Amino acid sequence: MRTAVQILALVVASYSLRAAPPLAQPEASPSPTVSAAAADAGKDVVHQLNSAFTKVFEIIAPSVVIIEVTKKNESSENPSLDDLFFQGPQDEDAPRRNPRSSQPIQSEGSGFIVRADGYIYTNYHVVEGADRIDVKLKDGREFQAKIVGTDEKTDVAVIKIEAGNLPFAQFADSDAVRVGQFAFAIGAPFKLDYTFTYGVISGKGRNKLLATAGYSISDYLQTDASINPGNSGGPLCDIDGKVVGMNTLINGLNRGLGFAIPSNLTNEIGQQLIAGHKIVRPWLGIRIESLGDDPTIRDLFKGLDKGVVVRTIEADAPAYKSDLRPFDVITQVDNAPVSSDTQLQREILKKKVGQSVELTVWRKGQTLKIAVTTGELPNDISRASNELTPPAPTKPEDSTKFGLQVQELTKEVAARLKLSVQQGVIVTDVAENSLAAAQDIQREDVITEVDGKRVTNVASFREALNKADPRKGILLYLDRKGSKTFAVLKAGS
Repeated sequence: MRTAVQILALVVASYSLRAAPPLAQPEASPSPTVSAAAADAGKDVVHQLNSAFTKVFEIIAPSVVIIEVTKKNESSENPSLDDLFFQGPQDEDAPRRNPRSSQPIQSEGSGFIVRADGYIYTNYHVVEGADRIDVKLKDGREFQAKIVGTDEKTDVAVIKIEAGNLPFAQFADSDAVRVGQFAFAIGAPFKLDYTFTYGVISGKGRNKLLATAGYSISDYLQTDASINPGNSGGPLCDIDGKVVGMNTLINGLNRGLGFAIPSNLTNEIGQQLIAGHKIVRPWLGIRIESLGDDPTIRDLFKGLDKGVVVRTIEADAPAYKSDLRPFDVITQVDNAPVSSDTQLQREILKKKVGQSVELTVWRKGQTLKIAVTTGELPNDISRASNELTPPAPTKPEDSTKFGLQVQELTKEVAARLKLSVQQGVIVTDVAENSLAAAQDIQREDVITEVDGKRVTNVASFREALNKADPRKGILLYLDRKGSKTFAVLKAGS
């Protein structure tokens, strides 16, 4: 900053130049804006950064492998018109389709060595359904690999090659990763082996990117380092060349966004698979949502600010055998507060299979303590089919203002449809664009309660509806092929 004396001197000099006749002056060279010393110091910083980046590649590249997977071609001998004319651009991470032949199809991915005796981590989807797995090392050697174990829910797989004294990657603590720090990805995008890209960690705790029937395990790291097809299974590294995550391709989300499974989770699952352990996880068997996610029912929870709404209790699940009900709001798990569905899931994942947990539940203004014993998360969680069999000849009750048609649930109907519930009214039709359709009420759902009043037949159902106020919202309890759920019919929603 210039001092007052310097400014005064400049003014005087300017006045003197205007007052005196111009004299011929030799052309002066412009003075540098940055001193030579400062410029050299800046270059030194850039050189150091440049060296640090190249060092990351030198550290991690020897442990990175290129994986080529061969699968049987199960396509038809007579391809459809869609196969011939509308295939579109091919995803390198997906099998290459060749509708004109039954030749084996191939795909390519990446992985990284984690032990000197040949154990390699990669994505489950890279090796899924593989008939043959070939692995190429940075030094040019090639090996055939076998699958040691896989975990579909986290998209982690372990394969092994028969070799020794291999270079292997070191892990960093992914919990300690900070948003904004440098991140480096390496793999084989678009068959370009050992492509190295860099960026920063753009976010942490990204969830619900991949889910198995609403059950999302991983909290992903997000990065702007370029992750493309073929990078899947490769490492995401920090500035020290240590692995902070495993790159994974998330379908539809790879447009400038990269994601990685955190290294702590990757290594935890990988070590269990190497040890030959089956991956088991606890679950309650409930479908949930954070309070406030559905604004149409928010007014029905007055006096409650945070919690997790129980949307559905799966048939024969651990929670089904407890006193928990749909529309309950879970606020604590073993006295640990939960305010979101993700927090609740994390708390349950900390438990062991067969362990009793105490849920603090809000139910219609009352606080309850409900014990649930966890079960083992099944491999496949799927909703029961709601294909309607021909209805019984009983005349259905038409509730046109809600878009529902129902009939009394008889013992014969319950037996034919193999329903566990014995009382209520069964939905025979749902009108399009109706309140009932908007709340996902389905044919063959059995309505057992309306605003807390038990429904035993069509007459009690009609009476309960007539007494309810659709402006506030009418709460229906439903039995759906053994699962318990609810719906709210609210005018104007």
